[in-house]
Amino acid sequence: MGLLLAGGPNAGAADKPASEDLVAQGKYLATAADCGACHTSPDRGAPMAGGYAIQSPLGSIVASNITPSTVSGIGDYSERDFARAVREGIDKQGRHLYPAMPYTSYSRITDADIHALYAYFMQGVQPVDTPAPQTHLPFPFNIRASMALWNRLFAGDTPLTPTPGIADNINRGDYLVNALAHCDTCHTPRNALMGQDNGKALSGGSLGSWYAPNITPDRNSGIGDWSDADLTQYLKTGHVSGKAQAAGPMAEAIEHSLQHLSDADIQAMVAYLRRIPAVDTGAAKPRDGYGQPSDSELTQRGQTDNIDAGWQVFSGSCANCHQADGQGNRLYPSLFHNSATGADRPDNLVAAILYGVRRNVNGEEIAMPAFGPEAHFSERLSDRQIADVSNYVLKHYGNPKISVSADRVRVIREGGDKPLLARLTSPAAMITAGIILLLAVMLLVVLITHKRRPHGAK
Repeated sequence: MGLLLAGGPNAGAADKPASEDLVAQGKYLATAADCGACHTSPDRGAPMAGGYAIQSPLGSIVASNITPSTVSGIGDYSERDFARAVREGIDKQGRHLYPAMPYTSYSRITDADIHALYAYFMQGVQPVDTPAPQTHLPFPFNIRASMALWNRLFAGDTPLTPTPGIADNINRGDYLVNALAHCDTCHTPRNALMGQDNGKALSGGSLGSWYAPNITPDRNSGIGDWSDADLTQYLKTGHVSGKAQAAGPMAEAIEHSLQHLSDADIQAMVAYLRRIPAVDTGAAKPRDGYGQPSDSELTQRGQTDNIDAGWQVFSGSCANCHQADGQGNRLYPSLFHNSATGADRPDNLVAAILYGVRRNVNGEEIAMPAFGPEAHFSERLSDRQIADVSNYVLKHYGNPKISVSADRVRVIREGGDKPLLARLTSPAAMITAGIILLLAVMLLVVLITHKRRPHGAK
């Protein structure tokens, strides 16, 4: 779910045992909201006990303990406290939460669902008395009160209501996409202050090293060429041959949340995504429309002159799994007709090489090894090598108009492009601003002093 939850308007609901059906409903809603992906540490942490460090452009934000522990969790929260945290991003102590917890989306959760969520967290989750580590962001983001202004600009607190005249399943899909499952949080671009640009809703957004693509029904820029069956299969499994494979944050969402949703809810999400406004971001053709098999890996074997540096990495580290012609196999996807290699930006291709791919679907582990900082020393690739192999793959199997530099790999390795807000508040920028302010003050003093000097004085 994010970095805390919240509940409906009633207080003291934890004192009354909830029915098994209500707790089960709350568990399903918590799954739809993907609470466990952030609040359960991937290193065999206790469910909802926090401790997972979520990477953001402003620094690492540590997910809190949201078990019903009265010592370290939310066990002393009333339902009203719970609701305020989920919908408004303010905890029981009055402290502002960071929007890595997507309360901007959760603000749309209904009172009834908040009530069920509260029942589940208070009675369906085991309390864990171990506190999660504290979040320590650099100045000025460590001043949580500053979130109050941001919330006034970009957050709301109105539960989503059905749109009259729209089919029930489309309204349900709207609720899932824009409230519980908070797809909008990742797939909508952000403005200079990191608020959602809802005028371009779901048309793609940066997630640091990864990029959440355009999922509007535009045929070239979005998912307009996907069938309903394709979308359903992707949301349930993270894999559609000849189109896309889930990695990074999307793989986490499928593993912890989407694969467990009912068929009716998945179909509702698909129905909703079909009817939202299409946003054309300038793509020449669909991301999965690029590439074809290539014999370049085979033809370059044994050559001693003009050896392609990217081929060297591909032949040694990639061809064994993705096959020499790039067609893949049951476990490893094709490198052509692949949204990561056909996109108009290389972020997801580079991030997959750096960090690998991991998702568990229906008990089957899907994994691609990482070749970046988490790799074994003997398998680790430099920024230059990752740029070389990325360019080789793009040229022979993907979108040949895209190229990757070693500098671009370095940026993605370091967490992606810094938004304007982060750049303006960096130490270097603040020192520069301080110097400019000091010079301006000195100039003002000189002008005032000069103006006050007696006329003709020397």
